[in-house]
Amino acid sequence: MPYRRLPNTDQARLRALHAALEMSSHVGSTEMLITPKMQLDAKMFTPIFEQTIRQYNDARELQSSLSKQVDSAAKMARMYLSHFVQVFNMCVARGEIKREMREMIGLKINDDTLPAMETVSQILSWGKTIIEGEEKRMAQGEGNRIYNPSIAVVKVKVIQLNETHNKHQDLLQTIQKHHVKVEEIRPKADALILEMWNEIEKRLEDYSAAQRRDIASRYGVVYIYRPSEREQED
Repeated sequence: MPYRRLPNTDQARLRALHAALEMSSHVGSTEMLITPKMQLDAKMFTPIFEQTIRQYNDARELQSSLSKQVDSAAKMARMYLSHFVQVFNMCVARGEIKREMREMIGLKINDDTLPAMETVSQILSWGKTIIEGEEKRMAQGEGNRIYNPSIAVVKVKVIQLNETHNKHQDLLQTIQKHHVKVEEIRPKADALILEMWNEIEKRLEDYSAAQRRDIASRYGVVYIYRPSEREQED
């Protein structure tokens, strides 16, 4: 015998609620399979549940888009910082900048390797150190100024990454708040649907199993056939 399956996704929950409300709006009071109170509860609850789900899903979609922007900004900032350090080291090799000046941008005096900048946090940390160090070096008049890329351009790229990253972090907090709201309201949706489906089936208990499933399905009740049952039905 087919078994009833309650919704297990938010979209399925919304379909169940809308189906019951839609069907109830097209039948007379004597034919309605859910009580007026249940219908009123569903009418009041469904828009709130739908809005909560929509806000959460919209925030997640925006997060996906913003995440790509962070990746793009990180790639650009990393490239400019790496190029700046490479040019800085070439200036040291040519004697245009004292070797000791490496320390001002966070590097070891005798190490010309590029710093690790794999994560956004590393890029921002090194960006802050390199920018502040280079600006201090220029203020002290220590050696030649680097133009390609200039520290001003590097600074712009790091600021852009920082701003985009902060927006993304703020959005993640917003998503978490929406997620908590969804987690809080979802059990209420499940309880309402369960009670509503129980009412529907109770009102149909004098009908045959096939008739009961047919009518209840119009109200959004979902029945699942086992493979053997589906073959027999066919």
